[in-house]
Amino acid sequence: MSNSMVLFIIFIVLAIIIPLPPWLLDFMIMLNIALSLIILIMTMFIKEALEFSVFPTVLLLSTVLRLSLNISTTRGILQSGYAGEVIRAFGNFVMGGNAIVGFLIFIIIVLVNFIVITKGSERVSEVAARFTLDAMPGKQMAIDADLNSGLINEEQAKTRRSNIQREADFYGSMDGATKFVKGDAIMSIITTLVNLIGGVIIGMVQGGQEFTEVLNTYSLATVGDGLCSQIPSLLISVATGMIVTRAASEDSLISDIKAQFTAQPFVLLIAGMVVLVMMVIPGFPTLVLLFLGAALIAGAILLNRNKKKMAELELAQRAKAEQAELEKPKTDNDYYRDIDNVFKLLNVEPIEMEFGYSLLRLVDEKSGGNFIDRVVIFRKQFAMDMGMVIPSVRMTDNPEINPNMYIIKIKGEEVARGEILVDHYLALDSGDVTTQIEGIDTVEPAFGLPAKWISEDKKIMADVAGYTLIDPVSVMITHWSEIMKRYAHEMLSRQDVNTMIENVKKTNPIVVDDLIPKVISIGYLQKVLANLLKEGIPIRDMETILETLGDHTNVLKDIDIATEYVRQSLKRTITHRFAEANSLRVITLDTQIEDMIVSSVKKNEQGSYLAMAPDLIQSIVAATNAEIDKIKDVIPTVIILTSPVVRIYFKKLTEQFISNITVLSYSEIDASAQIQAIGNITLSHVNA
Repeated sequence: MSNSMVLFIIFIVLAIIIPLPPWLLDFMIMLNIALSLIILIMTMFIKEALEFSVFPTVLLLSTVLRLSLNISTTRGILQSGYAGEVIRAFGNFVMGGNAIVGFLIFIIIVLVNFIVITKGSERVSEVAARFTLDAMPGKQMAIDADLNSGLINEEQAKTRRSNIQREADFYGSMDGATKFVKGDAIMSIITTLVNLIGGVIIGMVQGGQEFTEVLNTYSLATVGDGLCSQIPSLLISVATGMIVTRAASEDSLISDIKAQFTAQPFVLLIAGMVVLVMMVIPGFPTLVLLFLGAALIAGAILLNRNKKKMAELELAQRAKAEQAELEKPKTDNDYYRDIDNVFKLLNVEPIEMEFGYSLLRLVDEKSGGNFIDRVVIFRKQFAMDMGMVIPSVRMTDNPEINPNMYIIKIKGEEVARGEILVDHYLALDSGDVTTQIEGIDTVEPAFGLPAKWISEDKKIMADVAGYTLIDPVSVMITHWSEIMKRYAHEMLSRQDVNTMIENVKKTNPIVVDDLIPKVISIGYLQKVLANLLKEGIPIRDMETILETLGDHTNVLKDIDIATEYVRQSLKRTITHRFAEANSLRVITLDTQIEDMIVSSVKKNEQGSYLAMAPDLIQSIVAATNAEIDKIKDVIPTVIILTSPVVRIYFKKLTEQFISNITVLSYSEIDASAQIQAIGNITLSHVNA
């Protein structure tokens, strides 16, 4: 594109010297008119002059283009009286068979452009440039004051200073650029005289033609050539005038005209009545005046009706705002004099998500975002799978973080964060990739897998190459859902447990009344349920959980042991959750290690705990890691199978060192399930 622009500018300059064929002249003339029309329309839609800051340069290039075409057409007119079909068509259309009338109309167009539009634009540009330069120190001081008071930051101040400098440069350039338009208008008059006088002399002296024939031929070409240059010149002059007179505008020209002309319906009403009164003047077109006056009055009535509706709506909103303002204390100190308002500061949201501004459209339903819908779907599915309802999520924007970043908080503290490229897809190598696709290397936030962000235009290529493609919302909801699963046990509150108990009461009130609060409290039940959720065990079957706790009241002092009995009662649920096709592939624990763990268990009044030497713990953890490394590529979920008495202690021993493993006991597996041992954790080098 840049190379084409350079070649086009060079061509414009060379066209001043090189003769152009008529067909190329026709094309360039129409291109000149089209470009001028584009510039004019663009000035109508910009809100401020800096949106079209390249206008002074465009003005210079368009002027050079018109002058280049003028020289080329003048060469053709003086040589043969013909410079293309476009010029001939313009001449015939304007002259209408009368050379004198056509020539006078052309002169009027030139003078209107030169005296009225160009002269006015030049004066406005000069004054605007002067006032802009004079106002610069005050604007700079205002920016410094806003910066010092904290209303804006350093980046905003830098942007505003840059805009002021660009505005001053723009109006300074426009002050000089309007001279191009003025000079172009003068050259049009000179070129017209040269074409007409020179053509007549050449036609009579060299061509030997009659004066009438010569005058008709060259006046036609002169008027056509003048119009072909004056029409784009007039369009550019009008565009120049509009762009330098938009200093007080806050919106596009069309929007400003619509807003300001319709702001006073009474003016339209008076104008319509005056037009109707003019019907009594003899000779005036009655039907035309009647139609115009009626249209103005009807428009005034409609605008007045709409204005009243808007005024009533604005009044209602203002009254509502004033009422809210009256109810609100005047200052923060007044507000926090009420101690209840201070306690509101202590509230902690169970789940929060903060988003950079680039991700807001993924969350905002008005912008088409479906993240909230995906959260609702997950909450429903999680409730069906695990028996717990995820609390509501508070979602806010955070201007202080990376625009592409999101943060997940649990009870006010950050637990995870990730970055999303909105207009890209996350590509994961599933192992079947045949061709590498270029992208931005990253890490999948939920599971830490290597991945890359690819743009939408490479989506089909990546799909064909074998990548697994994930859209931005799915990446974010997957990460969020994994965090919810990991921290579900922390988010289960006593209020949630009480709600669950009330639901059980509706179907089995006996078990609830028999156990709560006589045997166990809501808080105790919450801890048992949290232990289950922490290891991914569903708590939907509340009746079985309550009945099991009621059957083992002798072990209730030790919550961990009580939880183990509950797990054994939920063996069908556990088997269904972790088995594939009713088959479990597991790693077993050597009896030597189990004996060491059992011998290290100590008991006190609060329960039991594991007291083991650090070097022995390190050895067991190392042996477990070594065995997991052997089979982690074979099975997606690592399951370690132990005896019932050892399970809870082995889980506590390893959970601080090894994540994402499941520890089950033989008593937690349904008898119908098939168990396949694919590994065994041993300590052959450790003496019992």
